[in-house]
Amino acid sequence: GIGIMNIMLVSVTERTREIGLRMAVGARGRDILTQFLIEAVTLSLIGGAIGVVLGAIATWAVGQFAGWQVSMTLDSIVLAAGFSALVGVFFGFYPARRASLLLPIQALRHE
Repeated sequence: GIGIMNIMLVSVTERTREIGLRMAVGARGRDILTQFLIEAVTLSLIGGAIGVVLGAIATWAVGQFAGWQVSMTLDSIVLAAGFSALVGVFFGFYPARRASLLLPIQALRHE
């Protein structure tokens, strides 16, 4: 979560001029907020998908090497994806809100 927030804060800082330009041509703060929230959720869902794949491989490996009967349920995969999306929304909200509150003229002046 903290990593997602840091990545999103850097993204907002690097794209300040782009944000200012979008706002100058009519984008509302809500549009900017939505854009950055979607980016944060996408980033966290990709991480969650990688975690599910690694978990499935680890489950299979333990089952093969230990001789145990193991299984992964769809409920656990959905729970992992849901929690991952929730982490993206929670930790992505602050950078998204910060981006949506930028004033267009100040953002366009940013170097």
